[in-house]
Amino acid sequence: MEHHPAAAWLAEAASAADRQGGPGLLRIVLIVMILGCALTAWFLLRGYRRKDD
Repeated sequence: MEHHPAAAWLAEAASAADRQGGPGLLRIVLIVMILGCALTAWFLLRGYRRKDD
């Protein structure tokens, strides 16, 4: 097992971050997360509705 100094590890992590998707990907992930939370809340809360038949 090789020993990598912390500075080299941080430099590799920074270069890997540059190769990832940009702000467009983050925006899509956030929109999907918000829509998923809203859909989950609607699904869970609709069971608490009173039926006055």
